[in-house]
Amino acid sequence: MDEKIIQRVAEAPAVVLDKTIDASKKISQDIYQRAHVKRAREYWKTLGPGLTTGAADDDPSGITTYSQTGAVYGFQLLWLSFFTFPLMAVVQEMCARIGLVTGRGLAANLRFYYPRWVLYLCTLLLFLANTLNIGADLGAMAKVTQLMLPKANYELILIIFTVLSLGLQIFTTYEKYAKYLKWLALILLSYVFSALTVNLDWQKIIHSTIIPSIIFSKDQIFLISAILGTTISPYLFFWQTSQEVEDQILQGKTTIKLRQDETSNQEIKDMRIDVWSGMFLSNLVMFFIIAASAATLHAAGITDIKTAADAAMALRPIAGDNAYLLFSLGIIGTGLLAVPILAGSASYAISESFGWKYGLYKKLKQAHAFYGVIIVSMLIGLGINFIGLDPIKALIYSAVANGLVAPVILIVIILMSGNKKLMGNRANGPVVAFLGWLITAVMVLAGMATVFGFLLPQ
Repeated sequence: MDEKIIQRVAEAPAVVLDKTIDASKKISQDIYQRAHVKRAREYWKTLGPGLTTGAADDDPSGITTYSQTGAVYGFQLLWLSFFTFPLMAVVQEMCARIGLVTGRGLAANLRFYYPRWVLYLCTLLLFLANTLNIGADLGAMAKVTQLMLPKANYELILIIFTVLSLGLQIFTTYEKYAKYLKWLALILLSYVFSALTVNLDWQKIIHSTIIPSIIFSKDQIFLISAILGTTISPYLFFWQTSQEVEDQILQGKTTIKLRQDETSNQEIKDMRIDVWSGMFLSNLVMFFIIAASAATLHAAGITDIKTAADAAMALRPIAGDNAYLLFSLGIIGTGLLAVPILAGSASYAISESFGWKYGLYKKLKQAHAFYGVIIVSMLIGLGINFIGLDPIKALIYSAVANGLVAPVILIVIILMSGNKKLMGNRANGPVVAFLGWLITAVMVLAGMATVFGFLLPQ
């Protein structure tokens, strides 16, 4: 027999084996990739109210505060993003748990279990703070759009953003609206990408994140209080609780009894994943905005940042067009996310307080008063920009209102989520209760500092 034929016959099993191994590897890789894709899809499906609530926290007002922090103090206060993450997550988890277990929003529970004066005071302050915040956010969105489109009319941009926000809330089904908010939350990643386009000193960043540093000056104490106020905000408490209820209704739990009886352990687990993911994204963005502002604005000696538009404009000559564009788009995107949530949370609180029909799952003709509050809140916010009220003053007034109402609502949230008669075996454990009271103490101090900083002469 020919030697070449003999050699081929001898090598055949090895060739077949190699091909079999390659095929097996390819199949294994495909299975591995599909498993990862499946897990990612399941994780994305789990995300909902917690993600959008966390994203809404980084509204244009918050962006202004974080930009000021980095511009004035460099990397020094980066540790606050690490500090506020668990505090914020614990509070929002308590709010979400109240919504899931009781089947009612936060104001509805206040109405049932606490004195009316507490409910009305909290609701009034929330409405005032949110309306001022809406005005400031709409103004910031319009200013940034005008920076990108210099020939655009400022007043017209304001009206377009207001009408767009109202239209999405009133004429879109809750299912579609929730999906819109969820995808819009991803706009926050623009701040991460914006920061990564500039030269960051990671050694300083890591040091400032791990080792807290503070100057006991009036200005820095006031700024820290503003950060805490814009991060742990009352409107987030009301929105988170009400959205958990809206999601239950979307699943077919249309009565309070159904929502109370059919809340499963898996729903509680999914809620926690959602909430902690949303709060992580929120604080990650806060971290990168402070870092980017410190590496660019502070390093260049630019410390006079009064609005989000100022921060975007100052970034352009230092960090380049890419960072400027990403930062600007982030302001517009987060505004479109946060403004409806600010108006919606105020409307949930007022509607639940007075026992009106409410919910984004209802149509306009089914809940006139609920949508009426949203419209009034939006129109007042729009009007603020036409009467000459300085947006910075609007933010200061909003911070003062939040500083007053946040500790009061936090106390009620901790008492409510720790009440075993109300929450059953899903009441706060000792660790959560301790963290809750710690957060409340911190917010009381922050509120006092905010109010005193506002009253003291500049």
